[in-house]
Amino acid sequence: MALLEVEGLDLYYGDAQALDGVTLAAEEGAIVAIVGSNGAGKSSLIRTVAGIEKPRAGRIRYRGQDITGWASHRVCDLGIGQVAEGRQVFPTLSVLENLEMGAMPPRARGKMRATLEEVYALFPRLRERTGQAAGTLSGGEQQMLAIGRCLMGHPELIMFDEPSLGLAPAIVHEVFGIIGKLNARGITVILVEQNVAASLRAARHAYVLENGRIALSGSGDALLADDRVRQAYLGL
Repeated sequence: MALLEVEGLDLYYGDAQALDGVTLAAEEGAIVAIVGSNGAGKSSLIRTVAGIEKPRAGRIRYRGQDITGWASHRVCDLGIGQVAEGRQVFPTLSVLENLEMGAMPPRARGKMRATLEEVYALFPRLRERTGQAAGTLSGGEQQMLAIGRCLMGHPELIMFDEPSLGLAPAIVHEVFGIIGKLNARGITVILVEQNVAASLRAARHAYVLENGRIALSGSGDALLADDRVRQAYLGL
């Protein structure tokens, strides 16, 4: 059974349809990439799974349990974490305070100190800047903080929404390396990313989202070799 299953998902913003019958699955322990152009519905899909948006139709199941329409705090406490587009750290709070905010779900509160040490071990720069205001960090450091804050909630599945956005190439390489390390630790990853080549190389399975619909799906390697994907997204 898949860890996460999305079936026939429809989402509207007023009269505008953002998702149209989206169906996909994420197997436990996999990296699943969702690629597509701007406005394809990628972030809308992540926000709907996270409980931020409420679908008009369709089902979302986690470990076989129907969680469609659940409030976001309940979804988070199940073990579904999100690293949002644009990082969205609390700029006036310190690095430590941002990380402590991530440990608010009941599943995570009792393990906060131990998890904090794990996050600092993964991101030594965050330990060095523990008392520094998050808004004064570099873009790469803020992305590390956003990932660390998510990890504080003890997720089993992390949804990354455009983690490379606005970052220098060297930092992008580092972020993808971190995602690989987290997956190697057993965390399932859904990767929404405009860097199509990098995300498909990392993914076991991938979906191409166009105009709110799944247009193609297959292994990351298969889609990377698909002429339609290469022409539309890789300029080849």
